[in-house]
Amino acid sequence: MFNMFMAGSLSVIDILLPIGLILLFSKLLGIGAKKIGLPQVAAMLLTGILLGLLYQFIPWINQNVITDTGIEGIRFIAEIGVILIMFSAGLGTNVKQIKATGISALAITVLDVILAIGLGFLVSGLVQGFTGTTTFKVGSDGEAIVVDKFWSNLFYGVILSATSVSVTVATLKELGKLNSRIGTTIVSAAILDDIIGVIILSVVLSLSSTGNASTGAISSILTGWKINSIAAVIIATILFFVFIFLIGLLVRKIFNHLEKKYPHHRRIPIYGLALCFIIAFLSEKVFGIADITGAYFSGLILSGRQSSKYIERRSDIASYILFTPVFFAKIGLTTHWEAIDVTFILFGVLFLLAALVGKFVGATAGAKMTGNNWKDSLCCGAAMIVRAEVCLVSAQKGVDAGLINPNVQIFLIILIILTSFVVPLILKLAYRNDFNLEKQILNASPSEIEASNKFVEDDLIPIEEMSNNNSDKA
Repeated sequence: MFNMFMAGSLSVIDILLPIGLILLFSKLLGIGAKKIGLPQVAAMLLTGILLGLLYQFIPWINQNVITDTGIEGIRFIAEIGVILIMFSAGLGTNVKQIKATGISALAITVLDVILAIGLGFLVSGLVQGFTGTTTFKVGSDGEAIVVDKFWSNLFYGVILSATSVSVTVATLKELGKLNSRIGTTIVSAAILDDIIGVIILSVVLSLSSTGNASTGAISSILTGWKINSIAAVIIATILFFVFIFLIGLLVRKIFNHLEKKYPHHRRIPIYGLALCFIIAFLSEKVFGIADITGAYFSGLILSGRQSSKYIERRSDIASYILFTPVFFAKIGLTTHWEAIDVTFILFGVLFLLAALVGKFVGATAGAKMTGNNWKDSLCCGAAMIVRAEVCLVSAQKGVDAGLINPNVQIFLIILIILTSFVVPLILKLAYRNDFNLEKQILNASPSEIEASNKFVEDDLIPIEEMSNNNSDKA
């Protein structure tokens, strides 16, 4: 990619019109998506699908509007979008909330991650086989990469480990359940899902040793010393987390000083973005850990600080105006629709079922095992099936490494749209009576509040607190 820029085969003019169309249609479709309750991500993905169909099936569009070299420029910009998305995800991670929910969130996460990865591995293995090698084509030139089926199957499972609760959080907040026991548990479990999923992703990429996977300087040095390649990857991974811990201590001290001396100054988010890009670079080039993992943990280092929200808002301006829409649109643009056959459709349907069943069963079981009632446990299972940007980022890393079929992203798009519609409906139906009860409590007299206290479940907001909050708003 970089060589194309240096050689002059790709000029800025090649990407101006495609980017303009991506931003225009993403915004127009985003307005419509918001009105029907879909996340903005869905609008960006649909933009890519629409432009991708025009690019692939209308020759004039391919030659004059969205050219092959233009697609390469879009890929380049999209890679920066991936880094910024993961940095934002790390910034938004609430470590204190994870500590507060403790065992329950951990149990939910462990079970749903194991089941999701296991079912994804099983479905992929049933379709493409469990032993031997398979070949996928990556990049604009269709470079063929041969990969062991075990790692390919495993990566299909890894894609399904991520969870997104942005839609769920909005719904729980609307129903007054966000600060309940099950609400905080769901959010904490989703955060843990992403942390564990990103770590597993990096380890699998390193161990798979495919043509496009970076081994990192440390692993190369260790293997040069005749150390087993798997042991070298494990040592490099451990050293990466030691590095993150140490750099985190230093960075937090520096930002303590900056926050006191320059509160809400633009230089703080600039330093934050600099940290993100530097750690992302070092994680892949030095430790052999995926750059998105470095970006995520750089955000995690800065999370929970006085300036965290300010850094997140400022970095999101650049990200969501340009880089993020281009990344999601690129997924649709680079999907090869003509390569989809009956076998792949069958795989896609089974893959979707694995995505839904793994999370639902695992999260429900984890919630029930840790003392939640059946209704809350089932709602937790439903809430955890929602997917969004992290699963697409994970899939893209697998595509770039030649581990998975690029067209699997079509089914991930279906999964995102389907769960974004269905899950809010399920939660609203499940907690409809609780919501009506809370509205009655807010309007109740002091004597009615006292009489009703004994009938309120443990996981609802205390009646006195709700009444006080209502008075404060008034």
